[in-house]
Amino acid sequence: MDPTTTFCPNMACPARGQTGRGNIGIHSRKNKRFLCTECHKTFSATKGTPFYRLRTAAETVTLVMTLLAHGCPVQAIVAAFGFDERTVTDWGARSGRQGQAVHEHLVEQPRDVGQVQADEIRVKKQGGIVWMALAMMVKTRVWLGGEVSEQRDMPLIRRLIERVRRCAAHRPLLVCTDGLVSSIRAIRETFRDPVPTGKGGRPRLRRWRHVLIAQVVKRYERRRVVDTERRIIDGTPARVETLRRRSQGEGVINTAYIERLNATFRERLAALTRRGRALARRTLTLQHGMYLIGTV
Repeated sequence: MDPTTTFCPNMACPARGQTGRGNIGIHSRKNKRFLCTECHKTFSATKGTPFYRLRTAAETVTLVMTLLAHGCPVQAIVAAFGFDERTVTDWGARSGRQGQAVHEHLVEQPRDVGQVQADEIRVKKQGGIVWMALAMMVKTRVWLGGEVSEQRDMPLIRRLIERVRRCAAHRPLLVCTDGLVSSIRAIRETFRDPVPTGKGGRPRLRRWRHVLIAQVVKRYERRRVVDTERRIIDGTPARVETLRRRSQGEGVINTAYIERLNATFRERLAALTRRGRALARRTLTLQHGMYLIGTV
C-alpha cells in the first residue's frame, strides 16, 4: 500500500484527483483501506479497479482474465477452476469496462498518428449477426478503439471515426479503409471544426487540412480474392505515397495491418472464432471482450 500514489475518490473531497499532497494515510493494512485527512473518509485500495468488492484473490482473478484474454472459452475456465459461469462473465465485464476507461484516458489523446487503417469484422451472435469496427495506428501498431453494432451502417462507422479523431492531432493524416461507401462520408464529416464568426446561429464547419482518404476494394469469386483495386479518394498520389512510406515503409496502399489485427481478435476472443460454439448472447458482452483484448 503506497499512499503517495493514491488520491481520494470521494466526489466531494477538495483533494480529489490530486496525488502527493500528503492527505492520504493508511487506515487498515488488514482490510487494505486508506484514510483521507481532507474529507475524513476511508476508502478501499481497490476502489476504481476490477477487484473492487471481490472476495476472490486478485491473483486468481488476474489469472482467469489472462486466460480469457488469450482465447480460452468461459466453459473451459469453469471446468478448470470450478467458478460459476456467471462469475467469470462478470469478471470479464468488469475488466472490459476498466479497459475501456484506461484506453480512453491514455490512448485518446491528440498525437501525430500518420496513417490509420480501419475495418469491420462480421461476428456471429446467438440470434443474429453483429459488426465490430476497429481502427489502428499503422506506425506504432496502437489500437485506437472499436465499436460494436448490429448494423454495418453510418452510425457505426461515424462512432469509430470519432474515436480516431480524438486520438489525432491536426497533422497530415492518411485513412485507409475497405470499399464501404459510408466510411468516406463519415471521415469527411467527422474531421471538421466549427469556424467562429461572432454571429448568432450555427457556425460553419471547416474540414481539416491534409486529411487523405484511400480505399482498398477487393473482388471475390468463390470466397477467394481475385482482384484488388486501390483508390485515392481525397488527396494527390504524391502526398498519399509520402504519408504511406513515412508510416509503413515499402509496399503499396493496403489494409493488411488492420486485417492482421482482426486475426488477433478472432484468435483471442472466443466469441469471434469461426465455426465455434462460444457464441455471445449480448452485444455488450462483445464490447467488453473487445476492450479487454484491445487493452491487453
